[in-house]
Amino acid sequence: MSQQLATRDHQPADTRGTSTADTSGSVVDESGGTTPFSYQDLSRLDEALTMSSKETGLRFTLYIGELGTDTRSTAEDLHSRSGGDTSNSVLVAISPGQRVLEIVTGTAAARRLPDRACALAVLSMTNRLGSGDLVGAIVNGLRQMSDAAGHPSRRGH
Repeated sequence: MSQQLATRDHQPADTRGTSTADTSGSVVDESGGTTPFSYQDLSRLDEALTMSSKETGLRFTLYIGELGTDTRSTAEDLHSRSGGDTSNSVLVAISPGQRVLEIVTGTAAARRLPDRACALAVLSMTNRLGSGDLVGAIVNGLRQMSDAAGHPSRRGH
């Protein structure tokens, strides 16, 4: 799922070089100490990633930074290198400077989180991003995808 970010007049914070990733509920900052996120923002992102993973049994990973010229290919590469069982993982990759948002799902995750559900999450996220709310967009997008994927033991009931 690829989407150009439809931002209005407000430019989101410059996050080039910033990477936040989650593999077990922690947020990792690879920006060399400079980040546009406050401690409170990082805590909200960490909590959203943790809850999404716990609620669905899927592993959600977040990348924020430049995605190069072929954004989809870069996002797919990031997903494949995210470690663990990538078939049950979901990568949300956002490049605010490029105004691009990519969602990559592993094969098993895609059965529970189809393209339509990802497209709705992207639409919701781009609306928040358009108003300059990067953290709110991510939190709401993760919540929306978690709701769509459901809990593995409750699916089909």
